[in-house]
Amino acid sequence: MTENPELEDHFARDIAAIERIDAVGTILEVVCRTTGLRFAAVARVTDERWIACAVRDEIEFGLKPGGELRVATTICKEIRDTGEIVAIDHVDQDEAYCNHPTPKLYGFQSYISAPIRLASGEFFGTLCALDPSPAQVRSPQVVGMFKLFSDLIAFHLHAQERLLHSERQLHDARESAEFREQFIAVLGHDLRNPLAAIDSGARALQLLPLDERAAKVVALIRRSGSRMSELINNILDFAQGRLGGGLAVATRADPALGSMLEHVIGELQSAWPQRTIESTIEVGDSVVCDSARIAQLLSNLVQNALIHGDPTGVVDVSARSDDRLFQIHVANSGDPIAAQTLKQLFKPFSRMSLRGRQHGLGLGLYIAAEVAKAHGGEINVTSNNSETRFTFSMPLGQA
Repeated sequence: MTENPELEDHFARDIAAIERIDAVGTILEVVCRTTGLRFAAVARVTDERWIACAVRDEIEFGLKPGGELRVATTICKEIRDTGEIVAIDHVDQDEAYCNHPTPKLYGFQSYISAPIRLASGEFFGTLCALDPSPAQVRSPQVVGMFKLFSDLIAFHLHAQERLLHSERQLHDARESAEFREQFIAVLGHDLRNPLAAIDSGARALQLLPLDERAAKVVALIRRSGSRMSELINNILDFAQGRLGGGLAVATRADPALGSMLEHVIGELQSAWPQRTIESTIEVGDSVVCDSARIAQLLSNLVQNALIHGDPTGVVDVSARSDDRLFQIHVANSGDPIAAQTLKQLFKPFSRMSLRGRQHGLGLGLYIAAEVAKAHGGEINVTSNNSETRFTFSMPLGQA
C-alpha cells in the first residue's frame, strides 16, 4: 500500500482524538465485563483502511492502538455500507455468518459491532467486541448499550472538533487583531511626515499677504491638520496600548498643569470659533500626573462635546483640585445619550452617531478612558435632557 503522508497524518489525528476521550477506556471495560467478550476496540474505518484507535485485549489478539487490519477481511465494511449493528452470539449457528471468512480468519465465535457516525453524518468507524467463545450479545440490552456508547463516542468527537474549530477561530482572530493594530501603528506613524509638511506649508502661507477668502482656506487647512494630528495621536496611543499592555505615563507634580489645560481649551476655541467654550481652571501645583496625557484627555472630552453636543449650545469645562481629589468636568447641552450607547461609549471604534452623523474613528473617548485608568482614576458619564456631563476623577495623596 502506497503511503500518503497527508492521509497518515489524518489517521494519526483520529487516533489522538479517541485517545483524548477519557471515557473510552471505561466504555471498553464496561463492554467486556457486561458481555463477557474479552476483546473490545474502537476502530477508524474507511473504504480502504481499518485502524485500531483504542483497544482492550484480554485474549492476546495482538492489536494495539495504531494497529491495522485489512478492511476487506473484516465485517466492518458491511457495517459501513448498511449503518446497522451486527451482533453474532455463535458464529457456527448463525445462518448469515457461519460460512463468512472473517470469523474463520480471526478465530472468533461471538461478535458485536456498532457504527460510530458523526453529527455531520460521516461514518467514523466502529465500536466492536469479540471472543473465541460464544456469548449472548444479540439481546436488546447489549445492542442498546452498544448504540448508546457509539453515540457517546460520536458526541465527544464532535465536541472536540467544535472546540478545535473555536480555538482555530480564536487564534486567527488574535492574529488578525495583532496585524490590524500593528498596521494601525505603522499607518499612524507614516502619516505624521506628510501631515507635518501640510501644516508647515499652511504656516508659511499665513505669513504671506492673502485676501480674506484665501486666509479662510488656509485657516481651514490648519484646523483640519490639527484635527488629523489628534486622530493620529489617538491611533498611535490605541496601538501602543493594545500591543504594549496599556498607555505609558510619566507622572510628576507639574506646576504648569493649569496653564497647559488652558492652552488646550484655547486651541480648541480657535479651531471652533463659532462655538462657545466657558472654562474654569483652578488646579494647584501639587497634582501628580502626566500633564501631557491629562491635556490629551481634556482635549478628547471637549472635542467630543463640540462634535456631538448642541451646535448652538455652550460647552462648559472646569478643572479643580484639592488635597485629595483632582477632577475635570466637561458638559454640553443636546440630545441625551441613549442607555445602550452609554454602555459602548468607551469602547474603541464604537463611533457615537447623533443626528445621523458619524465622526472620527471612535478612539477619542477610548483613549481618554485609558489615560484615566493609567492614572488610577475613572471617567463617569451622566446624560439627560438638560445636559451630558463627563467627569474625570483622580484621587490624590496627601501633599
